[in-house]
Amino acid sequence: MLVVFLKSAILFLVMLLVLRIMGKRQIGEMQPFELVITLVIAEVACIPMNDPYIPLYYGLIPIVTLGFLHLVLTLITSKSIKARNLISGRSVTVIDKSGIRYDNIKKMNINTLDLLEAVRAAGYPDFNNIAYAIFETNGKICVIEKEVDPTAKKPAHLPMTLFMDGAWFKANLSVAGIDTVEIEELFNKNGYKKPKDILYADIRQDGLVFVNPKDGNAFTGQLKLASAKAW
Repeated sequence: MLVVFLKSAILFLVMLLVLRIMGKRQIGEMQPFELVITLVIAEVACIPMNDPYIPLYYGLIPIVTLGFLHLVLTLITSKSIKARNLISGRSVTVIDKSGIRYDNIKKMNINTLDLLEAVRAAGYPDFNNIAYAIFETNGKICVIEKEVDPTAKKPAHLPMTLFMDGAWFKANLSVAGIDTVEIEELFNKNGYKKPKDILYADIRQDGLVFVNPKDGNAFTGQLKLASAKAW
């Protein structure tokens, strides 16, 4: 009995340490690979915990290995857009200015009822009030509502990522009809000579660019888009 108690206590402390290293995300905020690793860690910890005759290292080694694997995958996905798309998938736009994107909800293997329940849970029971809805890679849905007052002339805009974690989103640059030189000029005007000093940048259909440096205050700029309604 004492052996089981000690093994359980040790495994609990190791699991707690590994999960703390992995981060503070809730289950609903995890990427697919993070959820898989968490579930497997819980499973392998039970093997030596329930049987006093199974050596403790049968649980410790897999837990540490999976924790290390999580750190490696997190590093890879933060450095490579292609790896991020492969491992975590991509955000999917299910509603845009033309309405519900049937082709995209089919790709996600959901139906219209699933979509309706998701937007209701987000607080939008009326499709007509939604300008954009995007399913994120962690399964959550992000909703951008249409302008409430048409006389305000402030149409809903969907920010599109241009730069993040040291990498350019070339497909999005192409959609917006701009190149990296224009964005870097905006960086330079605000005192940031190298893209590596920037954490994140995005753009909206009206040409408004939001930039967040790694160190310093976020700032905005304006660019002229050749095709402002491309997305």
